[in-house]
Amino acid sequence: MNAQLKPSRLEGLDLARFIAFVGMVIVNFSIVMGAEGAQGGLGFILQALEGRAAATFVVLAGVGLGLAAQLGDINLTAWVTVKRALFLLALGLLNMLIFDADILHYYAFYFLFGVMLLKLNTRALIGVILAIVFAALALVFLLDYDAGWNWSDYTYQGFWTPLGFVRNLFFNGWHPVIPWLAFLLFGIVLSRLSLSETKTQRNLMIGGLIGFIAANLISLGLEASLFRTHFELAVLAGTSPIPPMPMYMAVGMSAASFVIGLCLLLAKPLARIKVLAVLNPAGRQTLTLYIAHILLGMGTLEELGLLGGQTLQTSMLASALFCAITIIYAYIWSRFFKRGPIEALMRKVAG
Repeated sequence: MNAQLKPSRLEGLDLARFIAFVGMVIVNFSIVMGAEGAQGGLGFILQALEGRAAATFVVLAGVGLGLAAQLGDINLTAWVTVKRALFLLALGLLNMLIFDADILHYYAFYFLFGVMLLKLNTRALIGVILAIVFAALALVFLLDYDAGWNWSDYTYQGFWTPLGFVRNLFFNGWHPVIPWLAFLLFGIVLSRLSLSETKTQRNLMIGGLIGFIAANLISLGLEASLFRTHFELAVLAGTSPIPPMPMYMAVGMSAASFVIGLCLLLAKPLARIKVLAVLNPAGRQTLTLYIAHILLGMGTLEELGLLGGQTLQTSMLASALFCAITIIYAYIWSRFFKRGPIEALMRKVAG
């Protein structure tokens, strides 16, 4: 068996997916419950998760795509990926009708462009990643980033028009292809490492942590300098996901590397004490759980009158409760079915 395909490695990736999912729930619940901007320890945790959890998800998608290409015929992998991308596009656009910050329709295009670049060697992929990251910076100077946005309530005008859709998709949406495609390509690069080796896992974890700290420190230094000289440009040196500038991309990739390395390292010891057996079923059906956290999670919050005006402590409690329920559900579901409901539907429709 290929060393990269040992069960422990795969279990580590499932754990990473679950952790990224928990991060996304915390961020999204805090937004819809109006708990953003809080100070203190919980506020720091929320700020650290904003944009990083979703970025880790996309990097993991790239790792999965890269490993799939190594497993079999790359042309077959590309064809199946295209069909699944179309499925995600349809599902994401339906989700947009109730949740403006949907990420699934962006995923569809990450995959479509990603499969076109699968055959590139690693050096070329890194070159494309850098080009995409700095293209996003250039576009901010060339185009109006505020076009379509009402920042007071985070609504986007004209999304369903051809021009608005393309602008949102590629330039100024929640997760625009330029530069978020770079996260998927970074995942493909990681898939080509010896991920089953402890040394590689440790290097990913340590390198990711160092990169995360360094990128944040560099960002703070650049922001301080620009505040004194060119105040209006300071945002371009920030690590906020909106707009997604180079330092944010560096922080996002570093955070993903740290989480992936850590989860791969912990896979074996956690498997021995049966923790993975409890958590990983949820990590294997994150598509189903992503939809569930919108329809069921946010739907319940709305019914309880908890949308808007809540404290961060309340949103954290709601997130913890929802994630605990998903763990229980996924564990029970996995006793009877191999895949989650939406994962099974996608496999049936798209292969």
